[in-house]
Formats: sequence, structure tokens, C-alpha cells
Amino acid sequence: MAPNTRGTPGPATEVAGPAMPRPLEGAVYGLLATRALELAVRHGVFRELAEHGPSRDGELATALGLDRDTLGRLLTLLRSLEVVTADAEGRYTVPPHSRPYLDGADPRFLGGFLRHLVESTADQLAHLEACLTRGKAAADAALPEPFARIYRDEESTDRFLDAMWQLSFDVSGELVELAGLDRVHHLVDVGGAGGPFAVAALLRRPVLRATVFDLPQVAGRLRQAGLRFRLGARLAFAPGDFHQDELPRGDCLAFGYILSDWPDEVCLELLRKAHRALAPGGLVLVMERLFDEDGYRPLATAAMNLAMHAETQGRHRTAAEYLGLLRRAGFTDCAVRRSGREKHLVLGRRSESALHPPGRWW
Repeated sequence: MAPNTRGTPGPATEVAGPAMPRPLEGAVYGLLATRALELAVRHGVFRELAEHGPSRDGELATALGLDRDTLGRLLTLLRSLEVVTADAEGRYTVPPHSRPYLDGADPRFLGGFLRHLVESTADQLAHLEACLTRGKAAADAALPEPFARIYRDEESTDRFLDAMWQLSFDVSGELVELAGLDRVHHLVDVGGAGGPFAVAALLRRPVLRATVFDLPQVAGRLRQAGLRFRLGARLAFAPGDFHQDELPRGDCLAFGYILSDWPDEVCLELLRKAHRALAPGGLVLVMERLFDEDGYRPLATAAMNLAMHAETQGRHRTAAEYLGLLRRAGFTDCAVRRSGREKHLVLGRRSESALHPPGRWW
């Protein structure tokens, strides 16, 4: 065989290129990873491991009535992701760092959020190409308003409310403490959905009353939460549309995962409505994922920022951007208080000297 005179290695001397960088590998295969994780949650794999301890794929397949080959491949991927581990005998287990998020009895369980990503967000991501090539306004022109689509039927509504509860309820306990609600009598949770923040606040502040203000479709879910936690008349529901209606009066108004659904001009109008509805000296709470000041981290915020471009009309912001919106709306004493999780608190206060018509505020 004639030598390779062009300097390119022949078959016998072919040199393998470097492995794909780990961050790129995670991005390329993320779609399959999310689907595998959601399937394992849906079909009880993690529940079975929690209840019966380390198990081989065949034992799991028999117990759950699943195909062994397919389940084995799912578990292989989840092991590569370090979501599960396996011993020398091939017995799978869920390590401590993953367990709370995969245990349906734990308040940090992410099953509902995963279902929302797979069954709702994944479908909406196809809309990103139209946004990319035509612009968001043109791409959305023929579509219904985002929450008309999200609340289009009972199944879609339940899926969304499950996701919001699982993203919000556990961290809400920490946010209640960060907010300092000791002197608050009436909390109004604007767009509060099934009530994760309102319920968490009521459980920690026995003298507090809370009103969730949201579209009528969520009333049934809120009633269920009130019964489950035995909150009685302390938890109320006020149906309405915050785009069309003024907000209920209170001495604390909360927006949890609300402002990130809307552009700046809508956020500013909602905050001005909150300013009008608050008693003098009252608090407004904005609870959101926050970008670091570099504008691109953390990963979860960047990922959801893209998803929200397809699903809603909003975006995630830095703490400084929310502080700017609060000040433009007339709030003072604005501050940022970060939790140990992905949802943080930005707050402001209505001036004590603000004028208001006479009468009770709650």
C-alpha cells in the first residue's frame, strides 16, 4: 500500500478525536434523560425502590409489570446520570441526594413538574422555531392567551396546578420566614393557583388570613387544599382576572411565579395595582427564580427562561431588574432575600404616609 502522502492518518494509524465535552453531552442527550426520568416516576420505579430496597431490573420489572429490557435501558441511563446507583450485584438504589425529589410523599417531589415538562412544555417547544424566525409577537399573533391554553380543560389545569404546587410549597415555608409576616393580618396571594404559598403562610402564622385571587378554574383545587390542611375560613378564594380587575385589598400582596409570565409593562401595571390595593406600610412580595447578575446562571433558570418564551409572554430576570420594577411602581425599602432553593424573594413596602380611602383593609 502506498504511503499516505497528504499527512492524513490511514486506517492503521487512525487517531480517535477527543470525547464530547461533558456539558455538551448533557445538552445533547437531555431530552432523553428527562423522558426516562419521567417514565420511571410515572411507573413507580422509585416508589418500589423506596419501599422494598435495592432491587435488580428483573425484580423491578416483575413487581411493576413492566418490560425488563426497556426498564433495564431506562435504569442504565439514570445510572449514568447518577440519579440511581447500582452495586456489584446489579441491585439499583436511589442515593440520598436524589431521594427527596423522587419520593411522592416528600414535599420536594418533582413528579408533577416532570409530567408538565413532558406533556406540556415539550409540545410548546416546537413553537420556539416560529419565535426564532418570525419574532415572538408575530409567532403568537394567532394563538390564544397563555392561560386560556393552560386552563383549557380539567386535565391540563390539574397538570399545571400539580407542577406549581410541587415547585412552590416546600420552599414557601422558607420564604414565609424570609418575608417577616409577623405583623401581617391579611395576605392576598395574586395568581396563587392551588395555594402553595398561602397555605404555607397560614400554617406558620396562626393569626393570619389569606385570600387567593385567581381565575375561577382553580377554585376547586384551593378548596381541596383548605380541607386537607384544615384551614377553614382562614383561607378564602376571590375569583378574578388581574389584567382586568383591581386586586383585593390587604396588608401584604404576594406574586409567586407570576411576574415571570409577563413582559415588563404588564409587570409594572400589576405592581401598581398592588400598590393601590395595599394598606399604608404594607408589603409586596415577588417570589421567583432569579438569574445571577451575570444574566445566564443558574442552569435551571436559563432553561425555564427559554421554555417560558414558548409557553408564556414573560422571562426570568435578575434581582436588580425586579428591584427596578418595584421602585418604578412606587415601592420603597426594597430588598432581596435569597432562599436555599431555586425560588427567592424580592420585596418592597408601600410608604406609611400613602393616602387611601378610609375603611378596613382586610
